[in-house]
Amino acid sequence: MPDLNRAAWRRCRPPLPLAVLSLALLHAHGAWAQEADLDAPLVLKRTPQLMEVIPENLRGRMPSFVDGDRITGQPDLGTIVEGNAMLRRGDTLIRADRLEYYQPEDRARATGNVHVNHAGNIYEGPELELRLETFEGFFNRVRYEFLANGGRGDAERIDFIDSNVSVARRATYTTCRPEDYPGWMPAWLLKARTITADTEENVGVATNAQITFMGISTPPFPSLSFPLSNDRKTGVLPPVIGIDSVNGVELTVPYYWNIAPNRDATLYPTLMSKRGINLGTEFRYLEPTYSGEIRADYMPEDKLRDRDRWGIWTHHEQRFDAKSLGLDSLTGSLSINRVSDDDYWRDFTRTPSLTQRLLANDGILRWSSGDWSGMARALSYQTLQYAPSPILPPYDRLPQITADYNKFDWNGFDFSLNTDYSRFRGPSPALQQQLNGFVQPDGERVFGLATLSRPFLTPGTFVIPKMLLNATAYQFDAPLLTNGATSATRVVPTFSLDSGMIFERDANYFGRAFRQTLEPRAFYVYTPYRNQNDLPNYDSAANDFSFATVYTENAFSGNDRISDSNLLTLGVTSRLIDPDTGAEAARFGVAQRLRFADQLVTLPGGQPVTDRFSDILLGAQINWTPKWSVDGTVQYNPDEHNSTRTAISARYSPGPYRTISAAYRYQADTTTTSNDGSKSIDIGWQWPINDLWGDYGKDLGPGRGQGGGRWYAVGRLNYSLQDSKLTDGVLGFEYDGCCWIGRVVVERITTGQVTASTRIMFQLELVGFASVGSSPARTLTQNIQRYTPLRQPGLAPSRYSNYD
Repeated sequence: MPDLNRAAWRRCRPPLPLAVLSLALLHAHGAWAQEADLDAPLVLKRTPQLMEVIPENLRGRMPSFVDGDRITGQPDLGTIVEGNAMLRRGDTLIRADRLEYYQPEDRARATGNVHVNHAGNIYEGPELELRLETFEGFFNRVRYEFLANGGRGDAERIDFIDSNVSVARRATYTTCRPEDYPGWMPAWLLKARTITADTEENVGVATNAQITFMGISTPPFPSLSFPLSNDRKTGVLPPVIGIDSVNGVELTVPYYWNIAPNRDATLYPTLMSKRGINLGTEFRYLEPTYSGEIRADYMPEDKLRDRDRWGIWTHHEQRFDAKSLGLDSLTGSLSINRVSDDDYWRDFTRTPSLTQRLLANDGILRWSSGDWSGMARALSYQTLQYAPSPILPPYDRLPQITADYNKFDWNGFDFSLNTDYSRFRGPSPALQQQLNGFVQPDGERVFGLATLSRPFLTPGTFVIPKMLLNATAYQFDAPLLTNGATSATRVVPTFSLDSGMIFERDANYFGRAFRQTLEPRAFYVYTPYRNQNDLPNYDSAANDFSFATVYTENAFSGNDRISDSNLLTLGVTSRLIDPDTGAEAARFGVAQRLRFADQLVTLPGGQPVTDRFSDILLGAQINWTPKWSVDGTVQYNPDEHNSTRTAISARYSPGPYRTISAAYRYQADTTTTSNDGSKSIDIGWQWPINDLWGDYGKDLGPGRGQGGGRWYAVGRLNYSLQDSKLTDGVLGFEYDGCCWIGRVVVERITTGQVTASTRIMFQLELVGFASVGSSPARTLTQNIQRYTPLRQPGLAPSRYSNYD
């Protein structure tokens, strides 16, 4: 190692990135140690971070490093390196048997076993000529591999236009990793006259191209483009082909428009052999203060229904400048969901609507300032009626205005005030009379709820007395049919007392240590009776009997019914907690209500509750390990000695791409004395079929194995036990061949009491290149609990991961 003195080092040192500076420090350490205090410890100094992408203005200032067995040449003119030659500058490395570098032209010529690493992309061949700063030149008879997606191939010649763009002539391309055995051929291969690769845009364009898959070749394409990474790009997407029992053969040719990093649009015209052409579009946007998406479908003439069909679905979120208005926050949202007709939900079952037959159109403006908050809202519904199973639409709120005040720990008290003004618009009186026989007029409602509580808390106990005052006033557009009134008022007080204790102990079960708790709880509520039979019901419904509602004051949701109550709820919960992590391994609970007086307030058509003892609520949740869990709730009637409702679910997920879930649900029919009711089982799974013959692949994920691929079974089945039929189902298989994925999925969706639609979806995905066929990914993700796609976008690899 040559000696360097400090003065000489300062004269020749240019600005260096961290990697080069570290190398220089190693070379110069010996000389520095001579002048420094040998007893002083080495101190690391801050340096710039490694640059993933070197800016163009720094490329000409990067230092060059040359190494080899024999080096000859003239200063500032040329250098010849023979034997293990190496030249490195910035993100470019050249290795060869012989290397010639001409400094005035910044041109390198390499011959014999040439290896180039440019920002992690590898090129190998016999002959190279290249300008280092601009990365212009050519490479003859070259093999190449791209870092971003593992794409590789060979070419008769590659012309480097600049550091980002290259043109490969008479080239091949694939993402299949080569196997080490004679006669290996990639599962799929692209052959083209030219392949232009733009690593900045991450797009490849092939001309006069032909794709071969498993020995079967396509006709030549004049031109086609493909991604070099997971980034989005503008262009025609692969066609989507499917077979539907209602629509017939479906053919979609999507076009994706990458408008900007924060905006994009997709156009997807679809030809349905039994219906016609459906024109669809989707637009997404994301800005600092607002975001949203818009989707619209239009079918000019549906041959099955003999009319035009359309649908529109939008969602927008907005954040306003609240400080100028003296508010802490001001946000808004707008959702529009509309379709052309009542049959849309049955004919087009895969729309973005969260509900099939109740389409909400909702605009909300929310605000907050200190302890105050509120909103202004307009909500209306489009109800899609179906003659065999009509539904009563909910009431529109045009408008709804709320204001809430919350003050916590106010001299030991918690106080809240909730106010609500709503104007309700409902279905026609004829439809009300037809569906439930109770006709009520449209009207306005002003509601207020004041709550005052005083929590008494200790580490092991809590006692929370609470007073509530509920006041409501109505104004009707027409007289009530029950008493002829055009207005009404109601004031209802409530007192509740919530109390409980928490005991802890160390326990050991099945050889595992736990912190076990015992948490008894008593909740008493008293609300005097107020006759509310003549009041309309705009938004109230009976609360579900569950652990989430059993310790609440009101037996109804909404604000039109306040239940009279004189009852005590007793319950106890026990939890097993891992003392090291704090994770809850198990929870067991039981609760029951003791009623001291009949509950007289009911919903229209309902009957008073006279049982002194409610059903017993039993619940358990076990998460013994992250691999499996069990969750169950049973509502047991002690008088009838049977269950009125049962829900039990279990999940087993020992690792990625391995999950099985099952659920059993039973709901008794309370209108009869028989044990009939709704019974169903639901089973979902994703599992490697290779496990059946011992190929567990514990260390291999999708696309990581060499040689043979892996089969996966996926599906979900929802079966009605009382009807003895499959209501909904998804069943399919996936095959991961490392550089390609094949999927076949059959989906069945119930669209009526006796009707259902069936769809067959298939997909061939050439990994890192394109997909052909309908994409079942959304179907599998929505239906199968914890389904994991075989390919998930990840962070782009660093060029330092392939640094040699």
